[in-house]
Amino acid sequence: MIAKTILLADDDSAIRTVLTQALNRAGYSVRATATATALWRWVSEGQGDVVLTDVVLPDENAFDVIPRIKKLRPNLPIIVMSAQNTIMTAITAAERGAYDYLPKPFDLNALVQTVGRALEQASKPSGVPVKKKPASENLPIVGRSAAMQGIYRVIARLTQTDLTVMIVGESGTGKELVARALHDYGRRRKGAFVAVNMAAIPRELIESELFGHEKGAFTGATSRMAGRFEQAEGGTLFLDEIGDMPLEAQTRLLRVLQQSEYTSVGGVAPIKTNVRIIAATHRDLRQLIAQGQFREDLFFRLNVVPLLLPALRERLEDIPDLARHFLERAPAEGLQQKEISPEAVAALQTYRWPGNVRELENLIRRLLAMETDDTIAASSVVRELSAAQPVRQRSQKTTEFSEPSEFLENYLAEYFASFGSNLPPSGLYERILAEIEPPLLRASLAATNGNQLKAADLLGINRNTLRTKLKSRNVKSIRGLQ
Repeated sequence: MIAKTILLADDDSAIRTVLTQALNRAGYSVRATATATALWRWVSEGQGDVVLTDVVLPDENAFDVIPRIKKLRPNLPIIVMSAQNTIMTAITAAERGAYDYLPKPFDLNALVQTVGRALEQASKPSGVPVKKKPASENLPIVGRSAAMQGIYRVIARLTQTDLTVMIVGESGTGKELVARALHDYGRRRKGAFVAVNMAAIPRELIESELFGHEKGAFTGATSRMAGRFEQAEGGTLFLDEIGDMPLEAQTRLLRVLQQSEYTSVGGVAPIKTNVRIIAATHRDLRQLIAQGQFREDLFFRLNVVPLLLPALRERLEDIPDLARHFLERAPAEGLQQKEISPEAVAALQTYRWPGNVRELENLIRRLLAMETDDTIAASSVVRELSAAQPVRQRSQKTTEFSEPSEFLENYLAEYFASFGSNLPPSGLYERILAEIEPPLLRASLAATNGNQLKAADLLGINRNTLRTKLKSRNVKSIRGLQ
């Protein structure tokens, strides 16, 4: 069998040597060069089965060469390497037609495996490549850590598809930023990006919000209103905090995903829909499924491509880049431009960041507003972080047994703090009740072996009120005495 040939382009001779040896051991033949000119000549001559190239070459940027290669030899796989390690590098590589992107440094075994997959893919028929506009270096997501590199690679691949994505991560990790990146650099970027927060909408208005309503559909419906699905037609619908969606709305959403059509509230004619769905949550949906609060079939419809965002404490090395990014945005927000000392950055990296990137952004804004010097000092950072410490210590105690009022007060303190200087969306009273009542009802039923009469007496309400609450909160009765 004739060995497959890898065309390698990198201006670092040591890297060329190491990669050549690794590929030779894997049974591949390698032709190595430091220039884009030689690489283009070999490709033009019909040589090579895979191209492996760094982005920055001494005579030309590889991103300018790749489109020419794809035009001349569309089935030739191209693997891009780069030490720049930003999300735009990954997205640009995908847009220009690269098979994959490998951030330096990378594992040599991973490289060999990627080459093998590229050769296997090259043997299959390929479709017509989609022309993309060049990506801007105005980074939508900041960070060069290893934890983020995997996220960037997945995002880059997903921009080339319309697959449904489930983004999971703690509050403040940037779930909506990821959703916007998938839209803004994807195939639906000319359409609308419509975001809706399930936790911010009263449960009785969710179906109207999503699917719209007709005039006279209910009291107060004085005119027809387009729902979020209609507003996002041809674009992307981002369903944030999907774990807070009531079960009855989950059923309708599942039907839409299955049939690609819906009816507005008060309407009779089905409406066809063509939107990409991206969902997000900070909650454990599998646990909600086990508790009967989330439909398992809807979960599998939404969880086509799961994307888990790391917490900021898991990528502390990104804090310098994030801090600089927020400082650079200061003038646009009416704040004075300042610098931050290396010691101050080091102090930022000692904190655990329970509020994640959002908490860091709010801290930088606060320092910009309060500091009089042109450079933010470490002492200022330590002072602000020390002021935040009691809240963090209280939040750690919420996992321990305490008085319900103390637990709830700590929870609400964290919840309000997560919005910085803004207030939470309206409807907070109903959202809190929706969180508190279901576990209380389930615990009471479990303690009384499902006997609703005893559970009602335990709660201090009558049986009819209990049944109404069980129905409104979608709490299933436990088998036993009724």
